[in-house]
Amino acid sequence: MTLTLPSHGTPAHGTAQPAEIRGVLPEISRASPSSHPAREVITMGRVGVDIYPLEVGRSLADVDKFGKYLGGSPTNVAVAAARHGRRSAVITRTGADAFGEFIHKALRGYGVDDSFVTAVRGLPTPVTFCEMFPPDDFPIYFYRYPKAPDLQIAAGELDLAAIKAAGLFWATVTGLCDEPSRTATLAALACRERRHPTVLDLDYRPMFWSCADDAREWTRQALAAVTVAVGNLDECEMAVGTRDPDRAADLLLALGVRLAVVKQGPAGVLARSASADVRVPPVPVTVLNGLGAGDAFGGALCHGLLAGWDLDLTIRVANAAGAIVASRIACSDAMPTTAEVAALVGRNLE
Repeated sequence: MTLTLPSHGTPAHGTAQPAEIRGVLPEISRASPSSHPAREVITMGRVGVDIYPLEVGRSLADVDKFGKYLGGSPTNVAVAAARHGRRSAVITRTGADAFGEFIHKALRGYGVDDSFVTAVRGLPTPVTFCEMFPPDDFPIYFYRYPKAPDLQIAAGELDLAAIKAAGLFWATVTGLCDEPSRTATLAALACRERRHPTVLDLDYRPMFWSCADDAREWTRQALAAVTVAVGNLDECEMAVGTRDPDRAADLLLALGVRLAVVKQGPAGVLARSASADVRVPPVPVTVLNGLGAGDAFGGALCHGLLAGWDLDLTIRVANAAGAIVASRIACSDAMPTTAEVAALVGRNLE
């Protein structure tokens, strides 16, 4: 088996040609988090190391070559936002191990502030494997045992002043699946006092929950504290009990969010607010790995919301960013720049 490492800060293209990291990752100041200027984007939740096959269309039982990448949905969103030039940070926890150190180095290499990333002794940094059977079958295997360190985020450790001051705060439903992360996530959302944009990624992974009813209960509590909800049809069904995109968007708005974004896969994206209804078709690409597309969408959504773009442009750019990553193998290493997305949508986004 061959394991290769990505070159951080440069997106992977096509089948990806990851290069080994040797002394190219800049160190950042270890000053206290509150000493930093206000972050434009802070995300919170899952992190890990993606061990992805570099061979498409083969079972893990037969794959010989793998790439090692930074992973975890909210972590990828922070990376994606940084690729658009945003000052981003992630709140998460790793194991006190070599993979944890890799995560710090990778974040710094991507320009993401790792001041809020701390280690948990006795719990290993999670790893994730996947298989790629394009265009729409991407089995994913999480190794988060006995418990993921990112579920050990505690409310008392949060820099609530930094969270409140951030231009945009992004939390996930996965962060609600266990304590103390659940209480910490709700505390972080509460301190925002529903300042816009405060985002909940519905990010529902059934294997992290005892049952869908529990997930729905805690999701509803979190939705009461946010202004934007983002999810696919499965996630919307968990949150509001329907797979109908229009009905789901209306129900999310009825719960008090200002913007509901419903991702429909091959049917495109529906985004609805009190004053706008946007429907964007999918961007045609040759899909290699669809697993990071939603995170690229999220990072571009953050950028558009902070830039003050109209809803149609914001969703078109986010949709295009997701399509670009779906055409590549990696997730974090594949996040596009604003210029790359602009070329695909045919618009000047500067």
